[in-house]
This record gives sequence, C-alpha cells and structure tokens, in this order.
Amino acid sequence: MAYVIVDTCTKDQLCIDACPVDCIHPKEGAPDFETVPQLYIDPVTCIDCGACVPVCPTNSIFVLEDLPEDQAHFAEINAKYFA
Repeated sequence: MAYVIVDTCTKDQLCIDACPVDCIHPKEGAPDFETVPQLYIDPVTCIDCGACVPVCPTNSIFVLEDLPEDQAHFAEINAKYFA
C-alpha cells in the first residue's frame, strides 16, 4: 500500500475526483457512505500516483512510509475496508 487516509478525513471527495484509478471509497451515494467515519484507499488498486495528496484540504493522506507512528494503524484500517 502506498497511500493511507487517516481519521482527519472529512469525506469531501476531492481525492476521489483526482484519483485516476477509482481506488478511494466509499463514494457519496454508496450504501455505507453515511456510516463510515472516513474515506479509504484500496491498497491493491492504488497505482501510487499521489494525485490525491495535494487536493486533500485536511492533509489526511500519507505515503505509508511517512505515516506518523501514532497513526500507523490506519494502514490496516484502510486495507480492511476492502477485505
């Protein structure tokens, strides 16, 4: 997994619009959109392009290697959403 979204995500969906491979979910209108606390990046589909990072207004997207230690568990949380 190259990129990870953490809990400061506000589900504004700018990252979804920027993603060329549709790896960020859920989208507005999806059955679980209202119930999940944040958006998630599919580690299998992500092509590591980084297009999502500069458009995130809350700086909630990190390269896996740059995840703050206290937020490292979000790598597993993102992957688990797609399991």
